[in-house]
Amino acid sequence: MKSLLSALSCALLASSLSGCASVGYYVQAVQGQMSLMSSAKPIDQWLADPAVKDDLKLRLQRAKEIRAYAAKELGLPDNGSYKSYADLKRPYVMWNVVATPELSTRPVQWCFPVAGCVDYRGYYSKAAAQQYADGLKRQGYDVRVSGVPAYSTLGWFSDPVLSTFIDYPEAEVARMVFHELAHQVAYAPGDSQFNESFATAVEEVGVERWLSTQGDEAMRERYRQWRQRRADFLALLDAHRLQLEDNFQRVAPEADKRVRKAEIFASLQREYESMKEARWGGYAGYDRWFSEPLSNAHFALIATYHDLVPAFRGLHAEINDLPRFYRRVKAIAKLDKAQRRALLQSYGQVDVASQQPGQGDLARTIAAH
Repeated sequence: MKSLLSALSCALLASSLSGCASVGYYVQAVQGQMSLMSSAKPIDQWLADPAVKDDLKLRLQRAKEIRAYAAKELGLPDNGSYKSYADLKRPYVMWNVVATPELSTRPVQWCFPVAGCVDYRGYYSKAAAQQYADGLKRQGYDVRVSGVPAYSTLGWFSDPVLSTFIDYPEAEVARMVFHELAHQVAYAPGDSQFNESFATAVEEVGVERWLSTQGDEAMRERYRQWRQRRADFLALLDAHRLQLEDNFQRVAPEADKRVRKAEIFASLQREYESMKEARWGGYAGYDRWFSEPLSNAHFALIATYHDLVPAFRGLHAEINDLPRFYRRVKAIAKLDKAQRRALLQSYGQVDVASQQPGQGDLARTIAAH
């Protein structure tokens, strides 16, 4: 409760500093977090409850084992996070609003206490997120609202396992837990790309190790297929993102840029349908990405989760020891943003074009759960 009161005080202070228009946003954030924590119970209590279905118990037991593996084998924080479970009775824990100018893929940023400036604005209610998004659209922005199955409070709270991802395949649950725990290891306020790419690198290394000892051959094959489809999809998105950026940067009337923008979106839709049938045998797991009209905001976060991953993987390969790797990343996080990019560039391919202030990735929803 003390932590909750501290968070509430922080939120109210922040709202007073940033204006009355922000009060409602901070209040919903605090209320949403308090509601989430109040609904969480230790996993062992769920396992001991005879009313809990066997299938859920099995999944919770596996989540418990994944959590123990994260601490013992991956050196991730051994605290109260992911040792409890909350049934939220909704498809996502929150919904993120991402916005860009009409002729840019650079996301709008919002700045908050502790987290710094980030490329999205989160709501615990889809209706509230959509209402805010509609206001941005009326101002001329391209906007996307996307559901988020999990997030990290950076160790301020004991984050629970959630009903929003417990039904995923085991490798996916492991990926989620490893990723979110990584945010507690190293975090650079105001640098979403650094934070998310680091967590993505940790999740990749972690799942590879976990599958090698904990998974069976069928599980490893399913994960291999998932990784390949994700790589295919991200490559397709990245190619069209670059086309959009070339279009927006060229010297041409805005009307011409709008026409070309629509052509690029249409091309993406066609190529996706072709890839889905020709390469994936009809797998439709990414169809939800096209559930609303395409906009620049769909592309705004592609860089955040992925563009720096090769650099972090290169750094890990050079060190080849997770505790030392974490210490090195924590030291890098303390540098200023330009120094971080220059150093990471020496460890792996970094997309220099994506290093402009505010450039981001495709929030975890793209990783296709």
